[in-house]
Formats: sequence, C-alpha cells, structure tokens
Amino acid sequence: MIDPDSKDTSDAASDMASAATPPAAPTVHAFEHAGDIARPGQRRALGWALGVNIALLVAEVIGGIIFGSLALLADAAHLVSDVAGLGIALGALILTARPVSTSHSFGFARAEVMAAQVSALLLLAAGVWILIEGVSRLGAPVPVQGAGLALVAALGLVVNAGSAFVVHRAQGESLNMRASFVHLATDAAGSLAAIIAGLVILGWGWDRADSVASIATAALVLWTGWGLLRDSTHVLMEGTPRGLDPDQVTAAIGDVDGVVGVHHVHLWNLASDVPAASAHVVLSGKPTLHQAHDTADAVRATLADQFSLTNITLELEEGPTAGILAVPRPPPD
Repeated sequence: MIDPDSKDTSDAASDMASAATPPAAPTVHAFEHAGDIARPGQRRALGWALGVNIALLVAEVIGGIIFGSLALLADAAHLVSDVAGLGIALGALILTARPVSTSHSFGFARAEVMAAQVSALLLLAAGVWILIEGVSRLGAPVPVQGAGLALVAALGLVVNAGSAFVVHRAQGESLNMRASFVHLATDAAGSLAAIIAGLVILGWGWDRADSVASIATAALVLWTGWGLLRDSTHVLMEGTPRGLDPDQVTAAIGDVDGVVGVHHVHLWNLASDVPAASAHVVLSGKPTLHQAHDTADAVRATLADQFSLTNITLELEEGPTAGILAVPRPPPD
C-alpha cells in the first residue's frame, strides 16, 4: 500500500500502526468545540426571552378574557407555544453542552435540531387553532373592547419585538435559535395585527376586525411553522447542508496537489450550524505515510478555507485499485 522509501518493512509497519491509531483527544475535542459555538450567549438570550414572555402570557390571557378579544386569546395561545418552544430550546442548549460519552459518541449536538422540530409542530398546531377560531368568529362576531385590545397588544408588541431582537443577535446558523426567533417574530406580527384591529374597532365599531387580524396571524404562523419543520427534517434526514454544493466540494478536493480522484463524498449536519463531510481521496503515485498525511491536511485546509468545513473524515487510497487507509484527523493546535 504505502511505500516507506528509506525505512525497512518492520519500521514502516510500526509507523503505519501508530499513525492509523487515532489519538483519544481529537474526536472529543472536535465535538466539544463544534457544539460550543456561541452557546453561552444563546442561553442568556433564551433565558431572558422566556422570562418576559411568561409575564406577557399572563397579561394577554387576562386581557383577552376581560375585553372579550379573540385576537388577544389567539395571540396568547400562540404565546403558549412560544413559551414551550423557548423552554425546549433552552433545554436543548443545555444538552448540547454535555460532553460526548461511550453511549453518545457524537454528544447531543442534534438536540437543538429536535427542539426546532418540536417548536415547528407547536407553531403549526397553534396556527390551525387560531385559523379555526378566527373563521368561526368571522361568521358570528362578538363584542370586543377596542381600546383594551390595542393597549394589551401594544405591550405584547414591545415584549415580543424586543425578545426577537435579542434572540436574533445570538442566532448564528442555529435552527434552534431560528425557531425561537420565528416564534417571537410571528408573535410580534400578531400583536401588531391586534393593535390595528383594536384601533379599527375603536374608530368604526367593526368587531370582525378582531377575527380578520386572527386569521392573518394564523396564516403567518402556519407559513413560518411549515418552513421550520421542512428545514429541521432536512437536517435530521442528513440532507446536504444549505449552501454547500457537493460538486463544488468534490472539485475543490480534486484540485489539491497529489489528488487524482475523489469519490463517496458525503455532506451532512451534525447540528444545524455544524456541517460535516467525509470522502474517499485517491492519491497519485505511491506516497509515503508522511506524504499521505500532508495531502490529507491540505484537503482539510482547502475545505475549511472555501466552505468553512472543519468536521471532516477522509479515507486515502493509493491509485485506482489500492486498498484504503483511514487517516485520522490530527488534534488542532
């Protein structure tokens, strides 16, 4: 397989055995590093948003009952899914910070993707409920106190818009954080619609404005919930990460000096913001083990520079028909 050049056969076999045995640290370090990107800031943002939204939920339920507003109760129902989603998201971040173990060799990186999917399902359920209630009241409107509706909705707009801004700043590429942002942003939009409905009722006495605002909010919730469900399912099904073209990745590997062929290229996400790759790389000639490692390092450097890929597994082959030598990723400096 690998020609040791100046070394005798026993030395070469010893070197290959040593090189083929992956050190204990790299895998653990890689996943701890990948899973800890901006997580402390994300936990703080979610904790703050969760606290203020629990307080808002209580205010909207009370306001909806007192003022007879479906728009407020609908927004409160959506807010229940927000509070649940934020709690799930926060719990997922705590899980992702846990170290890898023998029973979970990849750690809990995908907990945040699963949390995003649960949040998407909560959004869809809330959207369907709001839509059904809105259509029902559109045919049989009930009296609504416009001033009270607008006042409570204005409070909701301030809280949700502020929470969405804080979460968005810490979002990064995380689907979990995106789910939390979507929850808060759609609630802010629902609060804005409720304010408009309250002002219409106050100015013209058209009670159906409350139902119209609810239906518009439901449409937005369903649309965003479906998009989030689609994207989280894509990650869990190990689809190619958004923005990564397998053909471009293959071509970049093939352009590295010493590489004459590439096959079995796979791209997926460990977590929504942690892409990973594996590939079989065919080397030219009969490289020494040291040369093979140098080529593998060059491939990794290329993928990191061009595609921000850092979780990479390579299998190196000598020529078209040679056996495969797995080259472990060396620990970072």
